Amino acid sequence: MEQVKAFMKRKNIVISAKRYGIDALGAMAQGLFCSLLIGTILNTLGSQFHIGFLTAQVITINEVGYTIGGMASFMSGAAMAVAIGYALQSPPMVLFSLATVGYACNALGKAGGPLAVLFVAIIAAECGKAVSKETKVDILVTPIVTTLIGIGAAWVIAPPIGSVASAFGQLIMRATDLQPFWMGILVSVLVGVALTLPISSAAICSVLGLTGLAGGAAVAGCCAQMVGFAVMSFRENGWGGLVSQGIGTSMLQMPNIVRNPRIWIAPTLASAITGPIATCLFRLEMNGAAINSGMGTCGFCGQLGVWTGWLNPSETALANGAAAITPSAFDWLGLALISFVLPAILAPLINQFCRKLGWVKDGDLTLPN
Repeated sequence: MEQVKAFMKRKNIVISAKRYGIDALGAMAQGLFCSLLIGTILNTLGSQFHIGFLTAQVITINEVGYTIGGMASFMSGAAMAVAIGYALQSPPMVLFSLATVGYACNALGKAGGPLAVLFVAIIAAECGKAVSKETKVDILVTPIVTTLIGIGAAWVIAPPIGSVASAFGQLIMRATDLQPFWMGILVSVLVGVALTLPISSAAICSVLGLTGLAGGAAVAGCCAQMVGFAVMSFRENGWGGLVSQGIGTSMLQMPNIVRNPRIWIAPTLASAITGPIATCLFRLEMNGAAINSGMGTCGFCGQLGVWTGWLNPSETALANGAAAITPSAFDWLGLALISFVLPAILAPLINQFCRKLGWVKDGDLTLPN
């Protein structure tokens, strides 16, 4: 046993919830952002503003033409796997081999591909790390082992993992359609909390394929956390804190939450209010790439996702019955209120009540340097 522990330590193989559930999951979201999300944005900008070089098909694969954005989205599996390998601190030969593994796994996992990529890329990366530089022909052994184990694992587990993730996501979306009030609260609160925790709400939404009303509720919850924390902590953190939390991440407040969990009451209650308003009153649907559902106001990706979903629904949303629409003034009003106005009003008001009760004090929301 001691020899095994020593070997794993030498190979930097750390089996832990943090390494796999936080580091790898967060990196996967970044890989997805840099491929699928960016590709969707480029395609939407090209089609809506008639930008020639963004709408032109630059390459044809198996008689299918791809734009620049289309190619970025096409490579999402490879991007996710390489990002996961990077988070696991894989050596170069392993890291580069994961591109093939991720592409194959995402294709085999279909709608639930991102979750399958997470599992398979971890397996392939750790096995590749185990054999890396253990032989004199490392340039052959490491990529062969990484590729064969990765694609073998993808062949076996990606389809069922993809099916389960897709089915669970479908269940959430159907439940939200049937019970928009209660599910609006539940989805908004849970995804918003996930966004502030040191895990990736974007990756979770992508894994589950959350679009439609459920996606709208998720956007509401994320915005309530980000804008809520940004505005209610303005007296402590000023404009820098407003920007870093409002269009960066509310995760910056985690050290303060650990010290005083009650500072989390206001944005969480705000999300419980804005979620059902989004689903029941404005019928706000997020039909862009599912990753946008968990982004909130981070780079305004949640709002971009809603906009792209109005004009050019993603494949996942189309499969769930979405259709392109021309947004009305009411749609835009709903997006503005849910994303910015209501969180900026509700969270500080609720937090002021918490202050009067003595639950939150001056300095509790000050961001660490």
